[in-house]
Amino acid sequence: MAILNGIDLEVGKKIIETVKNSPEAGKTLWRSTTLWQGGTKAETTIRGFKVNTDEPTNLGGTDTAPNPVEMVLAALGGCLIVGYSLNAAMLGVELQKIEISLEGDIDLPGFFGLPSDILPGYSSVRARVFIKSDASLDQLDEVHNRVLATSPVGLTLSKNVNLEIELVRRRTA
Repeated sequence: MAILNGIDLEVGKKIIETVKNSPEAGKTLWRSTTLWQGGTKAETTIRGFKVNTDEPTNLGGTDTAPNPVEMVLAALGGCLIVGYSLNAAMLGVELQKIEISLEGDIDLPGFFGLPSDILPGYSSVRARVFIKSDASLDQLDEVHNRVLATSPVGLTLSKNVNLEIELVRRRTA
C-alpha cells in the first residue's frame, strides 16, 4: 500500500477511475441537521459528528463556539487542505506541511436589516497557502492550479448557487 501525504494512492486512483468510467457515481448528496440550542447557539449533526456554533458576545452571543461565518472560512480551509494533499499525492509530490491563513470581510448593516447597499455575507475572502515541500516551484504551481480549479467549497463561494429555503410551519416534533 503506497501512501503519500497521508493519502492511500490506490484508493485515490480507484475513486478517480470509478468516476471517470461512470460519471453518475460521482454525483453525491450531503446532509446535515441543525438544532437551535437557545440564544445564538446551534448544534449541527453531520454524519454523526456534532458541530456547535455561537456568536461572539459583541454580536449578542455567549462566545461558546465559532460563529457560522467563521465556519465558512473553516470549511474553505479544510477543503483546500484536502485539495492540496490529494492533488499533490496524485502528482507524486511529497508535502511536509500545509498551513492556510484565511480572512474575510463582512459589513453588518444588511444583516441587521438597516438601510444599506451592502448585502449581508462575505464581500471578500482571502486565503494564503503556506506549503513546505522539496518539490519544485513548477510542481507546486501545478498542484495549486489544480486545487483552484477543483475546490468544491472554493468554487461554491465564488459562484451563484441555487439555494432553496422552505419554511415548514407548525412542526410538532
